[in-house]
Amino acid sequence: MAMVKNDNDTTGRVYQKVVQIVEILVLFIKIFTEIFISTVKLFLGEKQKDVSGEIVLITGTGHGIGRELALQYAALGATVICVDINEAGNKETVREANSQGEGEAFGYVCDVSKREQVLEVARKVQKEVGSVSVLINNAGIMPTHSLEQHTPEEIRRVFDINVLSHFWTLEAFLPDMREKNRGHVVSISSIAGHVGLSNLVPYCASKFAVRGLLEALHEEYREKGITCIKTTCVSPYMVNTGLCKKPKVKFPGILGLQDPKDVASAIIEAQRKDLKDITIPLGLYQFGSFCRLFPVKCQLLIKDYIDSGVESDL
Repeated sequence: MAMVKNDNDTTGRVYQKVVQIVEILVLFIKIFTEIFISTVKLFLGEKQKDVSGEIVLITGTGHGIGRELALQYAALGATVICVDINEAGNKETVREANSQGEGEAFGYVCDVSKREQVLEVARKVQKEVGSVSVLINNAGIMPTHSLEQHTPEEIRRVFDINVLSHFWTLEAFLPDMREKNRGHVVSISSIAGHVGLSNLVPYCASKFAVRGLLEALHEEYREKGITCIKTTCVSPYMVNTGLCKKPKVKFPGILGLQDPKDVASAIIEAQRKDLKDITIPLGLYQFGSFCRLFPVKCQLLIKDYIDSGVESDL
């Protein structure tokens, strides 16, 4: 009987090894298949979704990237919901968007760091315009000075606007997206959400948090089999919107401040292609990942050579 038991144990172990080998082979086949498909798409280009008729809600539309997003989505025939605490700037964005004669724009004043205000605006939008199908969390602030010079109130404000507002808008609009079985969430992170920079400690922490938030949400939905709601995390380099008061740029021809129009165009393209993560310019994520393969001192040598960032605004 002992001999039979040992034979069964041996057979079981061999079977498990064979299963593991087969699973690994299947995994590699799937990986190489996806690499092939991605390569083909890279050279042939991907078809972009039609956004005409979509209801796109954008936070931080009073100026900068948010304003350009509103104008460009409206030009594509989308209905645009402009949300900003700056009423005057937001009204100007709505006026410009509507003057294009394409998609219609509506404006709502809201401090997105306040949960109650976000939920109230969501109720108004649902009643007055309709169900939001594309949510773009763009609002953000960027104080630029050393950590010791940041006040507790300032640090809380950075996280309230740059991070917690995302939770409040998700709470407000995700349930309806789930019910309608369609939707897209776009969150604006930053290159500062991939690498730590001087004079941007709270800002970097908040943008790292945005990346983690959206990646975890994507994974949670993927494991639940929820494929109807797409997510896109966007990490732009420094943009010429006024947030970078004292930019430090060594190679302006390669890594100079970016035009908000170009950045907005790249964000919309990523959303229309259902891309999960992008950096603007493209390739910075891959470059950063490549650099992290080197020893830490080598990474710092490369970083010091590029020498980009922001000076203190104090």
